[in-house]
Amino acid sequence: MESITLNGLHPSSISNTDPASVFEPWFNDIRFDKGKNCLITAPSGHGKSSLFAFIFGERNDYSGNIAFDARNIASLKQNEWRDIRRRSLSCVFQGLRLFSDLTVRENIELKNKITGHKSAGEIELLAAKAGIENKINEKVGRLSFGQQQRVATIRALCQPFDFILLDEPFSHLDEKNIEIMSELISAETKRQNAGIILCSLGYEYPFRFDSRLGAGV
Repeated sequence: MESITLNGLHPSSISNTDPASVFEPWFNDIRFDKGKNCLITAPSGHGKSSLFAFIFGERNDYSGNIAFDARNIASLKQNEWRDIRRRSLSCVFQGLRLFSDLTVRENIELKNKITGHKSAGEIELLAAKAGIENKINEKVGRLSFGQQQRVATIRALCQPFDFILLDEPFSHLDEKNIEIMSELISAETKRQNAGIILCSLGYEYPFRFDSRLGAGV
């Protein structure tokens, strides 16, 4: 996948007079290119998480169009979505979507067994770099939310992707850990020549951003 384009996209619940309509991805023509990084900032309630749900094919309650390489995603079949989520799109959701009764290793391996993208040694190295190697066999439900964010990020890196969607991925991390996790993401996206689309409440993160979108900026 070389590009993701939005044409006049907006949630069905938002009109062009709604205060949230000033969120730049709504009502405009936007293009994200593989290998480029985009920071999207806006206050809560403007639809950042909805945008990712639309792009990831989990919701279709919108007007306008989303296209992958000029193909409208409304035409994609279930098996095509499955392949796209395995090979082209990865996502760190704001809610993380981890299994609290499974260990850190088991949560990560759920993804990696599908994709076969990382070796066991590479997963352990990522956990060590993220500072959670001593938690690898602990159930995720016992971890702090910041530790869980690191687990979710490692899991998202255990697949091929052309774009990685990051929905406030560092909200519970301190500055040092934000830098560490940003470096891990940057290294993997560079290896795959992939693009980053990161949603934030307004914080700047240590990535090289090629473009920025926001609320009335």
